[in-house]
Amino acid sequence: MAKSGTHFHFKQFSVAHDRCTMKVGTDGVLLGAWAAIGNAKTILDIGTGSGVIALMLAQRTPPDALIHAVELEQNDAQQAHENVAHSPWSDKVKIFPSAIQQFAGEARYDLIVSNPPYFINSQEPPDKRRLQTRHTVMLSFAELLGAVTRLLKPDGTFQVILPYTEGLQFIELASQHGLHCTRQWSFRTRATKPIERWLLAFSRIPATDRDTGEVLLYSHNTVWDDSYTNLTRDFYLNM
Repeated sequence: MAKSGTHFHFKQFSVAHDRCTMKVGTDGVLLGAWAAIGNAKTILDIGTGSGVIALMLAQRTPPDALIHAVELEQNDAQQAHENVAHSPWSDKVKIFPSAIQQFAGEARYDLIVSNPPYFINSQEPPDKRRLQTRHTVMLSFAELLGAVTRLLKPDGTFQVILPYTEGLQFIELASQHGLHCTRQWSFRTRATKPIERWLLAFSRIPATDRDTGEVLLYSHNTVWDDSYTNLTRDFYLNM
């Protein structure tokens, strides 16, 4: 990935995000690269923003996969639509400008992913668009899980990235919606730092053994760790 003006350039596509509320960042790239695809043919991205996760999944899936991406903020949805149109996968990714609470869907999904709002009790920002994108005022965890259970196939998986404390709370709440955590990977910038993010996968079918792992951003100084390069090498330009 390389930044050039208003765009982030990946190996197979570019993402413009100058009109988006939240810019392309590590969280989205992590989830787009980490999410287990399996045999998923129908995929839903909740809160797609610039469309970066949907496009990463488009790169990773077979040509006949169908990816729907929902975005509440109209400016973000329009820019995501433009990013998809300029990508190699304009025929397999469709952007829906909608709140997920009102999204009926055109199918039930094998895989649902989300980099959702996660600030619960923190001070709200003055920017209404950032409030919608990063605070749970417009999409609570309960509403997100309600949408997932409504739209996910019985044998489907839901995968999400969240900060440490909110991720642990989310695991407990998901269990109340009949979703069991089957993968729980941690992300830290360095081995000496505390866990900053959880990469989580959920299924209606409990796992005998929860898959656990860790991704480190840097091994030392600003040298990327092997765990991060192995995960993201299909996307970053200089790997």
